[in-house]
Amino acid sequence: MAQAASHTHEAVPHRGLITVAIMLGTIMQVLDTTIANVALPSMTGDLGASPDTINWVLTSYIVAAAIMTPVTGWISDRIGRREFFLVSITGFTIFSMLCGIAWNLEVMVLFRLLQGVFGAAIVPLAQTFLLDINPKENHGQAMAVFGAGIMVGPIIGPTLGGWLTETLNWRWVFFINLPIGILCLLGAAAYLPRIPRRLRGFDFFGFAMLSLGVGALQLMLDRGGEVDWFAAPEIWIELGLSITGFWVFAVHLLTGEDTFIDRHIFRDRNLVTGLVFIFIVGVILLASLALLPPMLSRIFGYTTMLTGFIMAPRGVGTMISMIVVGRLVRFIDVRILVVAGLSLTAWSLYIMTGFTPQMDGHLIIESGIIQGMGLGLVFVPLSTVTFATLDPKYRTDGTSLFSLTRNIGSSIGISVVTVLLTHNTQINHAELAEHVTPYNPSLQAVLPGAAQGDPASLSIVDELVNQQALMISYINDFKFMMIIALCAIPLVLLLRVPRRAAAGAEPAAAME
Repeated sequence: MAQAASHTHEAVPHRGLITVAIMLGTIMQVLDTTIANVALPSMTGDLGASPDTINWVLTSYIVAAAIMTPVTGWISDRIGRREFFLVSITGFTIFSMLCGIAWNLEVMVLFRLLQGVFGAAIVPLAQTFLLDINPKENHGQAMAVFGAGIMVGPIIGPTLGGWLTETLNWRWVFFINLPIGILCLLGAAAYLPRIPRRLRGFDFFGFAMLSLGVGALQLMLDRGGEVDWFAAPEIWIELGLSITGFWVFAVHLLTGEDTFIDRHIFRDRNLVTGLVFIFIVGVILLASLALLPPMLSRIFGYTTMLTGFIMAPRGVGTMISMIVVGRLVRFIDVRILVVAGLSLTAWSLYIMTGFTPQMDGHLIIESGIIQGMGLGLVFVPLSTVTFATLDPKYRTDGTSLFSLTRNIGSSIGISVVTVLLTHNTQINHAELAEHVTPYNPSLQAVLPGAAQGDPASLSIVDELVNQQALMISYINDFKFMMIIALCAIPLVLLLRVPRRAAAGAEPAAAME
């Protein structure tokens, strides 16, 4: 068996170059989910859009990628995993360039939609290739590399996007993908191994129902904040379509034959538990990233660049933990690592509940490093154990579901914390304002002019009340995410760790 492992190692030459190539594609795709956010105000005037309609630049990409992610397994089996990856990188790079030269909003939305269509498969295919080309005992290190690209991308995306927009032009947010895409394409074309195709029928009805559910859900989550959620008929329609799509798909999956996703894949307990976990990781990772930049801008007055520098240590914490945990997963029960990661994440969120408008950046950096380390400790062992017991023939479908679940978790997390932030700010403002009266001795002592009705002093008081109400609302959101992290810990008991084979006797992960 040791010889078999060695033979597999020799059967996949240039493993390092393959890893570099597919990780370039992964980072490029993940960056594009966040890098364009900070460039939206600059796009508005150039594309002739309004502040409301410019958000379709983000929505079109998110919805298209969400719909196309589940079909990755079928297409890769049909045309070949290597060929599909090359097509995805090529299309993504071409439409990135076209986004950069878009001349109006309609054209930009079309190009972004097609960019999302081609980019959807990049991340799940990259994860599948890393699992395929590495022996099973090295899966932890492979997932550490993969996780670094997935989790660091959203952290540096806004900073890089802000720098490109300020120093060059918003169009360079898309043009930057050209050199990365070319390098990825050349490396993948030269070194990616060919995988035998596996022809299977396509379940158009199942795909249509799942697409309806996912697309309507993503559209609802993205549009909700703009149209005041359930006060708008649009949101009710999208909610109804989403529930209908998921329900019909679930019934079809349980009762149909040759379904779009083989229902036997859900018999693997590790995969199902891993999907629940990655949903929670998605909620915490991007929800906290979505909260911090506006908080640092609105309360502390930080610029985009300064915000990026303050948040950069979070990525350092993630990289450190992934380097360490990539080796630890071979010797330590992964469930212990997941519990440690969730505990560190909850601790960092507890620290964040102590934020005040008067503090400096040290507490933000400290909590960011701890949170980055915690999420890194969760992601790597989770990515490893989720696929540890899964039949290799289901691997591409599994990684597609893994990516889709993470993205849906991120969207739901961002929407929930944003709604809570707005709602709690109004409540906190009303409660604080109750104490702003001429008879309050503290007000008379600090701002006697306000107690006497001076407009300038009252304006200062109103600004302070708004600031405090907003800060309390951010703290409530951090506390909410801390509770989610703690509640996720018992789910570790559902994970099943494969029995370790003797040294050198563990079969290598297959190249099917």
